[in-house]
Amino acid sequence: MEEYDVLIIGAGPIGMACGIEAKKAGLKYVIVEKGALVNSLYNYPVFMTFFSTSQKLEIGGVPFVSISPKPNRNEAVEYYRRVAEKFDLQINLFEKVMEVNKVSAAQFEVKTSKRAYKTKNVVVSTGFYDTPLLMNIPGEDLPKVTHYYKDPHLYAFQNVVVIGANNSAIDAALETHRKGAKVTLVIRNSEIGSYVKYWVRPDIENRIKEGEIKAYFNAEVIAIAEDNVTIRTAEETFTLANDFVIAMTGYKPDFEMLKKLGVNPEDKFAATSVYNPETMETNLPGLYLAGVVCGGMDTHKWFIENSRIHAEQIFQHIAAKHKQ
Repeated sequence: MEEYDVLIIGAGPIGMACGIEAKKAGLKYVIVEKGALVNSLYNYPVFMTFFSTSQKLEIGGVPFVSISPKPNRNEAVEYYRRVAEKFDLQINLFEKVMEVNKVSAAQFEVKTSKRAYKTKNVVVSTGFYDTPLLMNIPGEDLPKVTHYYKDPHLYAFQNVVVIGANNSAIDAALETHRKGAKVTLVIRNSEIGSYVKYWVRPDIENRIKEGEIKAYFNAEVIAIAEDNVTIRTAEETFTLANDFVIAMTGYKPDFEMLKKLGVNPEDKFAATSVYNPETMETNLPGLYLAGVVCGGMDTHKWFIENSRIHAEQIFQHIAAKHKQ
């Protein structure tokens, strides 16, 4: 069984930043990732543009050079790959963590789909993009339904229903519309989401105003069939012809492993009840949280930009313990 000072779960930008800090501290570490490098970013829409500037996405002091003020998904994937190469980070990809157990006061055992590890510390940097929030309605499991939107070309000349009010839904509606899809946008609330990118909001509002995209507010899809969907509004319930459903209903962290360890994040937990905001150590000594997982169900609280500091906080604390 391989032994480490630190095992980091998740090779996203924050997991990588943790690996860089571990290496700087001279600690023996490994990053374990169930998918590809920066797996969540890899699964973002192909043409997605970040809200932030490239400088705010940098890790390890490596400049992120973009040809535009705001970089896109493809530039980010390439940037983080080059960072991994520069620091020669030890990352085991396509290796899913199956179980984490604390076996003594100073040691964990981690079992993955490929091997087992012993480690003094575990950093959980798993993000939230892997677990969609389901609608739990009839037909949600049909092949025509997706909770992950990638490329608009698939939807050319099709009847498409997009569910959601924030950036992922609005981007999907606009991009598929421009590929010739007949788009219907279904929004649970009375308006477009407040987090929609400021340069996108006028575009979607004008497309709705001009009737190019049909939008139903205060509405929800209540059933999906092979060739239609059923929509309920405050005034009526009706059936609409449909070929594809893009359900951008949001995502949540996978809390099961944390709960098994005795870390119990609730839907809206107080940070200090689960982890120390100065060290990022949880109520279970040696177990740390980093990145967006720290926000629990509030997935708008932490981003790459404001959670990069977690890596420094964690490894200052671990390095101090290591010297004792």
